[in-house]
Amino acid sequence: MAEHRAAKSGAALDAQKKMASKWDGERAAIAINWVGQRIGEPLSTDGSMDSIYDILKDGLVLAKLANWVKPGSVGANKVSKAPSMAFKQMELIGLFLKAIDISEGGLVKKAELFQTVDLYEKVNLVQVILTIEALGRALLTEGREGFGKAESKGETHQWTDEQLKAGQNIIGLQMGSNKGASQAGQNFGKTRAIVD
Repeated sequence: MAEHRAAKSGAALDAQKKMASKWDGERAAIAINWVGQRIGEPLSTDGSMDSIYDILKDGLVLAKLANWVKPGSVGANKVSKAPSMAFKQMELIGLFLKAIDISEGGLVKKAELFQTVDLYEKVNLVQVILTIEALGRALLTEGREGFGKAESKGETHQWTDEQLKAGQNIIGLQMGSNKGASQAGQNFGKTRAIVD
C-alpha cells in the first residue's frame, strides 16, 4: 500500500505537491456522498485525502458502485465482504474501472479514468475523484441518477448558401497581409563583394 512506497524527492516531489494542491475536500465529500447514496450505504467523510483513501482503498465500495452502474459487472461473491489481500483489493478497483470504461461498454472516457495505482498506493487521489465526477456527469447525460452537470450533446448549425458564400469574401487575420509592402531594398548583413 501507500506506506510501502519510497519517499518522493526532486521533480517527483514537486509533481506530487502540485497534484495535492489541486485537492478540493468539498468536491470529494460530494462525490463520496453520491456514491454512498447509490450503493445504499452511508459513507461519511470530512473530505480529507486520508478519509477518502480509507473509504475507497479496498475497492469494495467501487465494486458495489460498478454493480449499480452496470448490474452484474462484479460477481456477488466478490462484493460480499471486504478483501484483505492486496491483489484482491486491486482486482476490485480494476473491475470498477473496466465496468465504467467506455471502450468496455461503460460511460467514462479513457482519459478521465484513474489508474489502479492512483488509488491503491495513494498516488493521485485527485484523479480518483475526477473519475467519479465524470461517471456522475455521464449518468446524468444518460438520464440516470448522476451528479454535477450533464455533458453537452453538441449543437448543429444549418447555414444557408448565402451565409457560406459571404464567408469567402473575408480575409482572415491568420492569412496575413503585407499592406502593399514588398521586400525590395531589404539588406541583411554585409553585402557580398564580387571582385574580378
